[in-house]
Amino acid sequence: MIYELSLPFGSDLNNRIDIAKSATRLTALAGGGLTARQQRDFDVRAQAYLNDNAPDLVTPATGFTMAFAHLSLRNIESMLQATILAMAGISVVLLLVLRSWRLGLISLIPNYIPAAMSFGVWGYLVGQVGLAGSVMTAIAFGIVVDDTTHFLTKYQRVRNAGHSPADAIRATFQATGRALWTTTAILVAGFLVFASSGFEVSWSLGILVAVTLVLALVADFLLLPPLLMAIDRRKT
Repeated sequence: MIYELSLPFGSDLNNRIDIAKSATRLTALAGGGLTARQQRDFDVRAQAYLNDNAPDLVTPATGFTMAFAHLSLRNIESMLQATILAMAGISVVLLLVLRSWRLGLISLIPNYIPAAMSFGVWGYLVGQVGLAGSVMTAIAFGIVVDDTTHFLTKYQRVRNAGHSPADAIRATFQATGRALWTTTAILVAGFLVFASSGFEVSWSLGILVAVTLVLALVADFLLLPPLLMAIDRRKT
């Protein structure tokens, strides 16, 4: 009380001590960049220590860090499960829309490979994906599917008009190529803005999505056309 009386207005200790002066908050600083799992394990050990040595002081851990530590546990599992179900559903829809099981199966390759490659590169360089990875998959997969769908629908339309596979590929590039790389460039630039954030989830999300979109464009331009020409050549 004496200390607070000597402080200017707004500089009291309400953020550390409650108004009744009957409880205080203890802040623990853990160095070394703990992961979400390590933070949860640290909380469990702290609760066990308080139960054994100071049962009257037992209270749940709070704060921004602990909130995200528990959020990542639930969010990663649910987001990945929902994304897998969404991928399966979108694959079925592509089979029905394209009315061709060959094109539908081929569409899975440029849809899944970019996300898998970006996870592999990120895991090799960083070592962990975390909360941003589950969100990235849901965001990037929707954009990747749009690019593949535009390419395949245009290709199928030209092929149905009687053109050869090579001519159909050239016509598809002329009709959708500029739109695909322009859209990708704009989206990559937009997501790279997140890379300047000081919040780990934000900057890792921006980089992961940007890398995935670039890999998706490469797959649509360099991997998908040879696959289409190969299966259509066999069909012919």
